[in-house]
Amino acid sequence: MPELDFRSPRLFIDAALGAGATVTLDRNQSNYLGNVLRLAAGDTVLAFNGRDGEWRAEISGRKRADTLAITTQTRAQDHLPDITYAFAPLKHARLDYMVQKAVEMGAARLAPVITRFTQVSRVNGERMRANVIEAAEQCGILSLAEVAEPKPLERFLSGRDSARLLVFCDEAAEVADPVQALQAAKATNAGIDVLIGPEGGFAEEERAALLRQPRILRLALGPRILRADTAAVAALALVQAALGDWRSSPYP
Repeated sequence: MPELDFRSPRLFIDAALGAGATVTLDRNQSNYLGNVLRLAAGDTVLAFNGRDGEWRAEISGRKRADTLAITTQTRAQDHLPDITYAFAPLKHARLDYMVQKAVEMGAARLAPVITRFTQVSRVNGERMRANVIEAAEQCGILSLAEVAEPKPLERFLSGRDSARLLVFCDEAAEVADPVQALQAAKATNAGIDVLIGPEGGFAEEERAALLRQPRILRLALGPRILRADTAAVAALALVQAALGDWRSSPYP
């Protein structure tokens, strides 16, 4: 793992970053730096945009933080493993938590899917995006996870690349060694989709449709039933440990 600067504040900037560039801060960013963090002209922060790596930036402005002067690059841009986290949306705070943890675990895409027993009818994509950015800022992450529009499960399945490995976390699956099962399944360059269902589980017709998918791995997450947000962390940890970038030689 590269050496990280945990003391300097990090700020997501949706603009091109490079040596000598000047970035104008929006009102929320200015307020955050000046009134929340109590930073002033001459202080420095770390800036990233998900594309150009991480940069040291100096605050400028007479009465408040108005702009950032980009100076030197501290880390080159990285890339996330090709893992899509597909999930039945949860309500409010638990969805916020799940999104943040999926980002921390290294998911490259977040794909809400609507199942028969999903309890949430609307998904706030902007709020999800804000949670992605906040988690990346706080945890030293450079690449931002994509946030997909919600889709019914049937559309998600019909639209996905059949060459991708589908890790179907099924509460009805026989409990076995999940790490061994993942290692035996093997990932390909096509990537991995990890699917977690709603609190009420999958309907039988949904389970049947899932089991007809090519390259599917039906996975049990231990002998206890996990809440959906807990299952997200457990499943992504298993996938990253067995097939992802937690290993010394992750798949491309």
